[in-house]
Amino acid sequence: MEQQPDWGSFRDPGGHVYIAQDHVYRTVLKSKSAIYEACRKADIYNHFCDEGLLLPVQECSVEELSESHRSEDISYLLKHPRLDFISYPYEWTFAAHKSAALLHLDLHIALLETGFTLCDATAYNVQFLGTKPVFIDHLSIEPYNEGEIWSGHHQFCMQFLNPLIMWSKVGVAPNDWFRGSLEGIAPEALSKILPLWQKKSWTVFSHVVLQSLLKKKSIARGTANRVARNTTLSKNAFTAILLGLRNYIENLTGPKDKTVWEQYDQHNTYVDQDIQRKEAFVAQSVQEIKPGLLYDLGCNTGRYSDVALNAGAKRVIGFDYDHAALGFAFERFSKKDAAFTPLYFDAANPSPNQGWGQKERKGFEGRAKPDAIIALAFIHHIVIGRNIPLDRAVHWLLSLAPAGVIEFPDKTDPMVQELLRHRKDIFPDYNEANFIDILSQKSSITAKIKLSGNNRLLVSYSRQ
Repeated sequence: MEQQPDWGSFRDPGGHVYIAQDHVYRTVLKSKSAIYEACRKADIYNHFCDEGLLLPVQECSVEELSESHRSEDISYLLKHPRLDFISYPYEWTFAAHKSAALLHLDLHIALLETGFTLCDATAYNVQFLGTKPVFIDHLSIEPYNEGEIWSGHHQFCMQFLNPLIMWSKVGVAPNDWFRGSLEGIAPEALSKILPLWQKKSWTVFSHVVLQSLLKKKSIARGTANRVARNTTLSKNAFTAILLGLRNYIENLTGPKDKTVWEQYDQHNTYVDQDIQRKEAFVAQSVQEIKPGLLYDLGCNTGRYSDVALNAGAKRVIGFDYDHAALGFAFERFSKKDAAFTPLYFDAANPSPNQGWGQKERKGFEGRAKPDAIIALAFIHHIVIGRNIPLDRAVHWLLSLAPAGVIEFPDKTDPMVQELLRHRKDIFPDYNEANFIDILSQKSSITAKIKLSGNNRLLVSYSRQ
């Protein structure tokens, strides 16, 4: 199978990434070979893979790379397992972003102890196995030279620290801002919206306010982004900065706002018998489909993701737009170390292809092909809540996976009535018969049940 180049790796002058069916290949170019050999000699990769901080990797023959991608400039070829789903920082929950930042700092501190460092600090180098973060860019590790400055400091602030401060201290989720500015939240932007009393923190002052002032000063002098050649930083001072940031981030807490959806598991329109029937229906469908990768659209706190995992799904990615519910789900599954990753997601405005050439960061539909979906208490939100025609909503769900479970609440449902309470009903086609007709046009209905308490219909389907 021909490997495909990963357009997100073009910025690295030391190596490039190619995607195969089951593996990811990373070339080590001649310009990076001495650094790679130093890491290999010190057994850095094996050590930190064993520690769970670094994605497992092995050196393989360059002959494994497709001939069209080979060149005389390639010194080594590395191979590591392909992840089921790649997520981006603008899709993370507060807890996920925090755990990713702590992983980065823990890895960097441990590397310094062994005489190595990280050459950058991009959040895109962290991915999630369930709720556990793991570092994926092996070529970011380099030998440490005494006195060198932290070249990734500005990047760490923009992509880790500043989004977390914005979330914790301002109470504003940075996801949409981050998606519109892929390099992260700039200190000069964050400084403008921080309350004055928050700027008195030493960490905030030194890493946000002072950086903002220095940026303005350097622009005024025409010296932006220049670093004095005689600037040095001892290893002890370097480590102290990382430890200080780690301590600050460890103590950050997310916003305390509560939403109706966060408590949906406990306060909903289902009677206990219907909940049991719904769980059994989802479990039976998953057992029959046997999905390796399953999407839970409108996952809320992950109740039915848990059902799917217990029924045999290998990995579940949960999507929801409610940060409080997602935060609860992340905490809940972190305790289980389960193969479930909750992500921020607006179904009416999914993440697009973006970045350089609109290829650097893949859109929602281009990153994976799930074997199945479950869309429970979901479709009325995009049809009535976001004015997406029912046929388009159903066809979109069918396009995501060849099989799955969809729940349809009709207009007698209290949650649907709540959506219609403050607006005119302009949805004459939103009814069960039309839903079944649309679903049947492109799929076969394999099973269905009606919940007695709220008259909701559960349907499992197999796409034609």
